Amino acid sequence: MSLVLHNFFRSSASVRVRAALNLKGLAYEHVSYVLRDKHHQSEAFLTLNPQGLVPALQLEDGSVLSQSLAIVEYLDETHPEPALLPDNPLDRAWVRSLAQAVACDIHPVNNLRVLQYLGGELKVSEERAGEWFRHWVDQGFAPLELQLAGDARRGKFCYGDAPGLADLCLFAQVANNRRFDVDMSRYPILQTIYDNCLQLPAFVDALPENHPHAG
Repeated sequence: MSLVLHNFFRSSASVRVRAALNLKGLAYEHVSYVLRDKHHQSEAFLTLNPQGLVPALQLEDGSVLSQSLAIVEYLDETHPEPALLPDNPLDRAWVRSLAQAVACDIHPVNNLRVLQYLGGELKVSEERAGEWFRHWVDQGFAPLELQLAGDARRGKFCYGDAPGLADLCLFAQVANNRRFDVDMSRYPILQTIYDNCLQLPAFVDALPENHPHAG
C-alpha cells in the first residue's frame, strides 16, 4: 500500500502536507473531499480520522496520522533529507515558533468551518467575513514580518536558503490569502519568501489550482 493523502484541494493544512511530501520526493495517492458538501463527515472518513479534519495521511501499514504539523514532522523524522528543521535546538524552536504563528494563531480562526459558522449561524455577510479574515491575517503577519526582518537567520527562506517547516506554513497561508484580497505589500519579506517558494516545483505543485481534483 502506498502513502494516501486524504485532503481538500483548497485546505491550507493540506497544502502544507502536499508541499512537504513533494519536497521529500515521496509518491502518494490523493483521496479528495469536498468540505462544503461534508464529505469529511462521512462514516468512512471518521473511521480513519475521528477528528473529521483534513489532511490525514494513511501510511503503508494502514496507520493514519492527523494534524498537518504532526504529519510534516513525522515525514521529517522518517525521511530526513532534505531537512525541514535545523539541527540546533534553539534554531529548531525558532522555526517551530514561526510555523505555529501561522498554523496555530492565524489559520484556526480563518479556516472553512469558522467562516461557514460566521456566514451560516451568525449571518455575517461575505464582505464582513472577508474583513474578519484579513484582520486575523494582519494580527499574525505584522509581527511575523518584524521577527523575520530583525533576525540574521533569515535567508531566501524563513531559515537560511532552503525551505523548511515555517515556509510550508507561510506558503499555504499566502496562497489562501489570495481568495480574500489580502494586501501583501504590507509584508514585503513574507511576500519575497512566498515568491522564492514559487521557484520550486514542490510548492507550485502543491497549490490549490494544481491539485488533480481542483474545482
